[in-house]
Amino acid sequence: MSKPEKFNYTSPSGFDIEFLPGEKRLEQQFLDTMRRVFELYGFTPIETPAVERLEVLQAKGQQGDNIIYGISPLVANAESGEADRALKFDQTVPLAAYIARHLNDLIFPFARYQMDMVFRGERAKAGRYRQFRQCDIDIVGRGKLDLLYDAQMPAIIAEIFTQLNIGKFQIRINNRKILTGFFTAIGIAPALAKTCINIVDELDKIGGAKVQAELEKIGAASQAQQIMDFTQIQGSPDEILTKLQGMFPAASEFQTGVAELTAVIAGVRSLGVAPDNFCIDLSIARGLGYYTGTVYETTLLGYESLGSICSGGRYAELVGLFAGEDMPGVGISIGLTRLIKNLLKEKIVTALPQSPARVMVLNLDNQLMPSYLKLAQQLRQAGIATINNFEASKMGDQLKKAEKLGIEIAIIQGSIEQTENRCQIKVLATRQQQDVPVAELAATVQSLLGKVD
Repeated sequence: MSKPEKFNYTSPSGFDIEFLPGEKRLEQQFLDTMRRVFELYGFTPIETPAVERLEVLQAKGQQGDNIIYGISPLVANAESGEADRALKFDQTVPLAAYIARHLNDLIFPFARYQMDMVFRGERAKAGRYRQFRQCDIDIVGRGKLDLLYDAQMPAIIAEIFTQLNIGKFQIRINNRKILTGFFTAIGIAPALAKTCINIVDELDKIGGAKVQAELEKIGAASQAQQIMDFTQIQGSPDEILTKLQGMFPAASEFQTGVAELTAVIAGVRSLGVAPDNFCIDLSIARGLGYYTGTVYETTLLGYESLGSICSGGRYAELVGLFAGEDMPGVGISIGLTRLIKNLLKEKIVTALPQSPARVMVLNLDNQLMPSYLKLAQQLRQAGIATINNFEASKMGDQLKKAEKLGIEIAIIQGSIEQTENRCQIKVLATRQQQDVPVAELAATVQSLLGKVD
């Protein structure tokens, strides 16, 4: 073979999202768990194109242009019609466009889940990717949407992370109306309120001292300490709600937010979410501009440095922006690529075996391959994932290969066993071996795998 050309085949910066086979199987396991929970709550799957019209993604400045990847042909062509296209940076804005496109074909409230890749032109750094899998659910109403849908989101989050078994977690809940109403009540100009929310949203990342300094820098020096004190009110949900209900009685937006949060917390309790899995956190702001009501962030206790592992909230105008009517929605999002990468790095989870097969039929004699193929098919027809070893080699080498793949049982058959219509079953973890008739192979293997499980 001639000397290969030199290519730089490393992943581009920010696109290093590849998993090894066992890690990819772990991701699939997470996806299967989320899918089951989403569908238990009646959410239906959809998929939207990776590419949307640029005007959709830029609508009303919902997200800064600095993270949007535009697309165009390598060879410029003014008539190609590609100049106004870009890659989607999240699932929520495309959902709004999807609903507008299919408005008369959907039943409302419309509940969907989506687990696609999204693309963000952010500065690549550890734990931040320019392409990643984002798993979302949203429910959108037509004209109105009951607050019980907001309460249902923490129940879904809690069920997912309980089933994933990745450790203790806490869902932190707040309401944007409380924050914006609070800022108004203490004299923050409306034009400055969004900036204040964005600064408060950085509290976990930069700490209280820097948040206070940023507030002072933008002209909120006289209110900075008051803002810090407010966002750090602590206690049980009931204690915090009681404090809030006694504050700013004339501030209508603030009181509306408190009433909504009270209703959501009551719903969360009725849905059976464990008390240690949720709390009220008045510092949760969610910086995205389209959130207008309930907001959520979920953290893994003991690993708070990983940041939010699931977030979301209620929005009022995003879908209506395209559909031309009032269509409130509420949703949550899990950045699955980042989550799994971090869980593996922290050794909270481990990769699954490389192969999904649980059984390997060894090859002791190429002349017996027709029999080996039949044995493998017999197992597969019983629903047992099985691989054949087509390359003849020493039995010890084949068993080592099986163990590396995570295979649990080896099937061994030589010429004598083949003539007598029987085979050997070897459990690799214990090295125990038994002789069985071929007719009993599948049932015996199923029984042994059940004991292994």
